[in-house]
Amino acid sequence: MSKETVFSNARIVLEDDILLGSILIRDGKIADISGGNSVAGEDFEGDYVIPGLVELHTDHLEGHYQPRPGIRWNKTAAIQAHDAQIVTSGITTVFDCLRMGADEDGGFEHGEMREMADAIQSAEKEGRLRAEHLLHLRCEVSADNVLEHFADFENDRHVRLVSLMDHAPGQRQFQTMDQYVFYYQKKRGLSDEAFARFVAKRQAESARNSTPHRNAIAKVCAERGITVASHDDATLSHVDEAIDNGVRLAEFPTSFDAARASHGHGMSVLMGAPNIVRGKSHSGNIAARDLAEMGVLDVLSSDYVPLSLLHAPFILADEVESISLPKAIAMVTSTPARTVSLDDRGRIATGLRADLVRVHRSHGVPVTRSVWRQGRRVA
Repeated sequence: MSKETVFSNARIVLEDDILLGSILIRDGKIADISGGNSVAGEDFEGDYVIPGLVELHTDHLEGHYQPRPGIRWNKTAAIQAHDAQIVTSGITTVFDCLRMGADEDGGFEHGEMREMADAIQSAEKEGRLRAEHLLHLRCEVSADNVLEHFADFENDRHVRLVSLMDHAPGQRQFQTMDQYVFYYQKKRGLSDEAFARFVAKRQAESARNSTPHRNAIAKVCAERGITVASHDDATLSHVDEAIDNGVRLAEFPTSFDAARASHGHGMSVLMGAPNIVRGKSHSGNIAARDLAEMGVLDVLSSDYVPLSLLHAPFILADEVESISLPKAIAMVTSTPARTVSLDDRGRIATGLRADLVRVHRSHGVPVTRSVWRQGRRVA
């Protein structure tokens, strides 16, 4: 017997319009959308209903697992805490970032991220999770051991996104040594001599490893149908390299030229929603709002603050003349879903998954009233 649910008197955010009306859900999918007032079903009292948010890049799980330097929390407890905050922020599909290869902070031990992925999948099977959790492998291509870590996931169907990163000094995010000194000498309290040794080591690793590792990982992703992302592209040559690697998602470009070129070549340009909320980058790079005004911002990610993914689109709609609320909401729903080939979600349309969020917002920070995933209320 079919199960039906009706949401009425809602401001339904479609891809190109906002409709005051009702939504019929049947067996976990959107069965009908109609305009006008209705007395049937749950009265949304004029609140917005938007698609469930699709989060492609969040480091939030890592913060729960390692809440303090050197501290490892119980994996299942960390995953549940992460999931709870994700869902109450309106996110119904989340790509959990797992680090491959030791980076400037030391990274995680070999096998540790595989254990985390296994814990996520066990939690899913046990019914502990409310959002759908997929995997985003963040590959530090300059690291000696990145391919070894990556090989742990060769048969994992949850891996749907892989990013190619190089955080060595003089590369991408750290084009100038001023930025690198701030992040890694001052924060670590290194002497000039110790910092010089650290920099030389990282630069040598990048020169030795980045190109072969980048190419090897991109080749595997092409064979398995995994979406590839570039990371912190700064120059047109970086964009050309991304094109050669089959990149579909340009994460956090650090120059306007790289952002424009990536967008122009059909890549989805991703920036952090916290950047929109704060009005600037926390690392001193370009402001996401500037890219939005230029028309080259396609996707937002919550990065390190889950609620920012719901908050930022409303700010863009309020403050950027060329961006309507439907267009802003698409940056956190339909566009990220399409970028990673999840064509069954991200829009409010008949036949798609009933991943939906009821949002109240008269001014300021929006409030998540309720969340449904495949027609089942999860928050």
